[in-house]
Amino acid sequence: MAAGTHAVEATDANFNDLINSDKPVLVDFWAEWCGPCKMIGPVVEQLAGEYEGKAVVAKMDVDQHSQVPAKFGIRSIPTLMIFKKGQLVDKVIGAVPRNVLEQKLQAALEPATV
Repeated sequence: MAAGTHAVEATDANFNDLINSDKPVLVDFWAEWCGPCKMIGPVVEQLAGEYEGKAVVAKMDVDQHSQVPAKFGIRSIPTLMIFKKGQLVDKVIGAVPRNVLEQKLQAALEPATV
C-alpha cells in the first residue's frame, strides 16, 4: 500500500469533475460530529490506499458542502455512494463492515455486462 495515500476531498465545486472519472468513484458523505462516520472513516482511508490507480475514493463533509448532499437527498450519514462515469451505481447508508464496501467497489471495477 502506498504510504500517505488519502481519500480525495470532495467539494460542491469539484464533485461533478470527480465523479466523471474513467475509474469508479466511492464518495463517503460524513460530518465531524457523526459517530458512525468516525468508525467508517479509517476504512475509507484504507480503501483509498489499496485502490489507488484503480478507483477514486473521496470524502465529502456535509457541513461544509451542502449542495451535493441536498441534490442526492442525503438525510442520514454516513452515506457512501459509488459512481461510474458520472452515474450513481450503488449506495450504502450507515457504517457497514469493510468487506461490504470492498465488494461494492470491486463490483464497480468489473466491466459492465451487456
